[in-house]
Amino acid sequence: MLESIRNFLHGTGIVKLFAADNWWQTLIMFVIVGVLVYLAIVKQYEPLLLLPIAIGMLLTNLPGANIFHPEFFISETNEAFSELFPRVLDEGGLIDLLYLGVKLGVYPCLIFIGIGAMTDFSPLIANPKSLLIGAGAQLGVFAAFAFALLSGLFTPEEAASIGIIGGADGPTAILVTKTLAPQLLGAIAIAAYSYMALIPLIQPPFMRLLTTKKERAIRMTTLRKATKVEKICFPVLVTLIVGLIVPDAVPLVGCLMFGNLLNVCGVTDRLSKTAQNEMINIVTIMLGISVGATATAANFLSVRTLAIVGCGLAAFSISTVGGLLTAKVMNRICGGNAINPLIGSAGVSAVPMAARVSQKVGQETDPSNFLLMHAMGPNTAGVIGSAVAAGVFLSWNF
Repeated sequence: MLESIRNFLHGTGIVKLFAADNWWQTLIMFVIVGVLVYLAIVKQYEPLLLLPIAIGMLLTNLPGANIFHPEFFISETNEAFSELFPRVLDEGGLIDLLYLGVKLGVYPCLIFIGIGAMTDFSPLIANPKSLLIGAGAQLGVFAAFAFALLSGLFTPEEAASIGIIGGADGPTAILVTKTLAPQLLGAIAIAAYSYMALIPLIQPPFMRLLTTKKERAIRMTTLRKATKVEKICFPVLVTLIVGLIVPDAVPLVGCLMFGNLLNVCGVTDRLSKTAQNEMINIVTIMLGISVGATATAANFLSVRTLAIVGCGLAAFSISTVGGLLTAKVMNRICGGNAINPLIGSAGVSAVPMAARVSQKVGQETDPSNFLLMHAMGPNTAGVIGSAVAAGVFLSWNF
């Protein structure tokens, strides 16, 4: 009887926690989990993904749970990938099974189908010049890539994964990172979604600094209404053009445009509603828990994680500046009173949050000025731009 009790006590997580050399790191991870849960529930910062990520972090750091084995996925090469499935089935835990969807790149693409079904590209179709602003807002992606590479702390593959944070697109960052630097997935995902949630705090100072009061008060002409034929042709043409130029961007762009086509064609309402609701919600849960589980104490608590956070903030800031400056130049070319530069900050792909920030800052100068629909053009262009930037990184032979 005493032996059974002794075995039970030695098998508890408490004993295993304090028997480990890195017990203090595990306690720090528990504190970080608490902070993320607080931000998700109380502050409502990206709760749909930040909360599952936090719970994934909690589960993977519980001593003795053996629910996730990152070494299965990080150490495997593409040539040995066929051996991964039986290994996961024989030795893996619950999250090992869920993580296969990340490893195979399934979850981000399914989420992009849902995003496409929920996105209205009409403002972009009505004002194609918005594509240039969305492209200019990708400046932070390549700037952060350069910063991370020059720091000497990261390999080119890791630097590319960090740079994509500047695209302000969580699924895109996850897809690139799981391919190029899976060991950084937890830190990059948390940084990406945290900064996306902080867009209302990060962007306005740059918007006020780089624009004059006169520019912020510019009223843009009402956008024309996009026809149904245009809405149907747009996703097909974008997929075709992007696929011919950057084939590695097809998984993301193709899924995004497929989801949008389901919405606009008018004959697949059931599929569109499923993509917008049940499918994206289920995949979001599995993706969040799986990504959070990669943030083990050994991988997460390091100088490199702090560098990722710093480079991520730089990426967001420079992307905002790139979009604003692109819009300012376009306004000058168009006569100086045609484009409100504030819509440039919406060139990052955080839909529709970035567009709402453009609207809010614009109304601080003129409460009767409505920029939301104009800002949605660069905002949706940013989604396409970040996917293309990801395809560029994936196509490079590092």
